[in-house]
Order: sequence, then C-alpha cells, then structure tokens
Amino acid sequence: MAMSLARCIIGISLGVLLFAGVGFAAEPAEVEKFVKARIEIGEMMTNYFQGGERFKEGQRPSPEQMKEMAADIHAKLGKLLAKHDLTVEEYRKRSPDVFADEAALQGYLNEHQDLKARYEALPLDRMGRGGSTGRGY
Repeated sequence: MAMSLARCIIGISLGVLLFAGVGFAAEPAEVEKFVKARIEIGEMMTNYFQGGERFKEGQRPSPEQMKEMAADIHAKLGKLLAKHDLTVEEYRKRSPDVFADEAALQGYLNEHQDLKARYEALPLDRMGRGGSTGRGY
C-alpha cells in the first residue's frame, strides 16, 4: 500500500511537468542535457520515496504533509536542474519537445550505453508511457 501511495505521489508531483509545447527538432547538446536531467530526476524521485518509509503502511499523508512534500520536491528539483543550467519552468516548457524527437533521443542513448541503461531503468509507468511526449519528466 505504501508503495502504491509513493507511486501516486510521484505521479502527481511529476505529472505537472507534462506540458504541450511547440514542435522543434532537438539539438544534440540539448538532448544530452535533458536526458541527463531526466535520469537524475527519476533517480532522485525513486530515492525520495524508496521503501515508503515516510508513512506507516496504509497511511495517507495529510494535506499539510502533501504541501510540505511538494515544496521539498520542487526545491530539490530546482537544485538538480540548476546543475544543467535549467530552471523547473524551462524544463517543463521544453522537455516535451526534446523527448518527442524520438530519433535524436534514441541516437543519443545508443551512443551512451551507460546512460541508456540508467534511462531505461526509470519507472516507465510513472513517466508517461505511451504518451507522445515520451517519459513524463
């Protein structure tokens, strides 16, 4: 139950990162930046909710706890994205276009097998599987 709660929270927290954008071809340097950011975001979120230790089995967080968690996640996301010279808003705006360029994405991942393995290990069900914009964050 705690794991499904964590997945729900991940979905809600990161679902806000899905925004429609204008279609532009992604530049190789941009693909690299966004792939690395997405991998780090996915790993951060997985670690954040690892084991459902934040709440007792079957216990839902209170609205206040949800707000605190959202603020904490947003702050951590901002710090993580700053390492890639991005803001949360820039990432939200541009990532759908970058990840929609499937040819550029697969080309980059095929050239960087270490990153490809980490990228493919991310939880696809919480990252927009089947969507036209690729993974959800």
